[in-house]
Amino acid sequence: MVLLEIIVSMIVSFFVSLIATKLFINYFNRIGLVVKDMNKEDKPLVASSGGIGVACGIVFGLLFFIFWQTFIVGFNWVENVERFADSIFIFAGLSTILIITFVGFIDDFLIKGDKERSYGLKQWQKPFLVIAAAVPLMAVKAGVSEMYIPFIGVFSFGLIYPLLFVPVGVVGAANMVNLLAGFNGSEAGMGLIYTGMLGAYAYVNGRDVATLVAFVAFGALLAFYYFNKYPAKILAGDSLTYLLGAVLVCIAVLGNMEKAALIASVPFFIEFVLKARSRFKAESYGYWYNGKIKSFYDKIYSIPHILTIKGKYTEKQITYFLIFVELVFSSLIWVI
Repeated sequence: MVLLEIIVSMIVSFFVSLIATKLFINYFNRIGLVVKDMNKEDKPLVASSGGIGVACGIVFGLLFFIFWQTFIVGFNWVENVERFADSIFIFAGLSTILIITFVGFIDDFLIKGDKERSYGLKQWQKPFLVIAAAVPLMAVKAGVSEMYIPFIGVFSFGLIYPLLFVPVGVVGAANMVNLLAGFNGSEAGMGLIYTGMLGAYAYVNGRDVATLVAFVAFGALLAFYYFNKYPAKILAGDSLTYLLGAVLVCIAVLGNMEKAALIASVPFFIEFVLKARSRFKAESYGYWYNGKIKSFYDKIYSIPHILTIKGKYTEKQITYFLIFVELVFSSLIWVI
C-alpha cells in the first residue's frame, strides 16, 4: 500500500468523524441520550455514546481506501491474490468494529433516571454479545497462528488461534479499555497514542492492513477528541471504549503484532489488577472538590486514584497524566 493513500483515507476519516460527531451531539441532546458528567461541580448532562461518530469516520475512511484503489488507481482486486486477501481482511476488521460499536451503543442507549450510567446490558450478557464481533475475524482466519514463545521457539497454534485466541482477545480488549475511563478526553487521548504508535510500528514493519486500520482510527479519534476534551460536549460511552478494544485487536491480529499491542495495553492490565482489588466495584472517576477531583476512596483502586486520592489535581491534569502513562508504555514497542 502507498502511504499517500492511507493518509488521504485518514483525512477522510477525520472530517467524516468531525461532522458526524457534531450532528450526533445535537441529536443525542434532543432525544435525551445524555448522562451526568460526574467530575463537574454541577454534574451537567452531556451527550453520550461518542463511539458512533468515530465509527462513522472509520467506515468512510476504510471504504474510501477501497474506492481509491478500485476507481482512482484502477486496481483489479481479483487478479492479485495478495491484495484481494487484504480487502477481505479490511472488511472483516470493519465488520468487527461495527458490531462491537453497536453492542456498546445498546448499553449506552438505555439510561437510568438519574442519568448517571447505562443499565441496558447485564455484566454476563456483554461478553456473549461481544463475541459476535469476533466472528468476522474468525471466519477469514485472520492473523498468523505461529508465535514465538520464549525458551520454546516458534509454535503453531493452528485453529486454536482463530477459534479461541481471537474471540478471547476481542472480549478481553473491549472490557479492558472500558475499565480505564471516566475523564474528559482520556479515552480518546489514550486511543490517539496507541493507534498512532501501533500505526507507525505497523508501517515500518510492512504490515499494510494494520497500518491502514490504525491510521484511519487515529483520524477519527482526533476529530472526536476536539469535542471530547475538557470541557466535553460529548462523552465516550461504551460505544467508544468497545470500539477502541476492537481496533486494538484488529491491529494486533491483522498485522501479526500481538506483542506490540500487548505492550501498548499494559496500562489497562494494571487497571485490571487495581480494579480487582475492589472486586470491580470501584469507579475511576471522583467528585468535584474546590476545582479539583477527589477520589471516593482512601485506597488506590484505579490508576487515576494515584492523583485523585489527595484531591490536588484538576480533571485536565488527570487526563494528561493518563495520556502520558499510555505514551510511556506505547513507546516501549520500539525497544522491546
